[in-house]
Amino acid sequence: MKKVLETERLVLREMDAAHDAAFMLELLNEPAFLRYVADRGVRTTGAAAAYITEKILPSYEKLGFGFYVVELKESGEPVGICGLVKRDTLDDVDIGFSTAARYERRGYAREAASALLEHGRTVHGLARIVGITAPDNHASARLLEKLGLRFERMVQVPGFGSESRLFG
Repeated sequence: MKKVLETERLVLREMDAAHDAAFMLELLNEPAFLRYVADRGVRTTGAAAAYITEKILPSYEKLGFGFYVVELKESGEPVGICGLVKRDTLDDVDIGFSTAARYERRGYAREAASALLEHGRTVHGLARIVGITAPDNHASARLLEKLGLRFERMVQVPGFGSESRLFG
């Protein structure tokens, strides 16, 4: 599993279907993920492994970036995911993040996303990175604002139940 970057407390690394399926199963079924992102219909570790193989891994090959597992540096325990995504319906790459409920409010998402924004700009040459969030996901909106992004407009992104707020 390839390490992409490291922060003071965290390591961001590429996903591995066999190794990360159980954690992805948990994360994709967190109440906050289901409410603010979408129900991906992943209910077994096998389905989670397939989701990683089909939806996450191709981005590494095609674009050189994607969603990464965020782990605690000391223990290697996964706490969430953070990534850069190029959606067909958006002009710019967007940053996404999700933290397991038991690790929320510890600053991990901000630490990972801040480092990944810098990585995207310097390593991948991305001049503009945006963020999208559900209209009522105030915690993610606050995080995007702390990262220096500002609300621009509402957008419809396929795979999301309703319009999303776009921050740039």
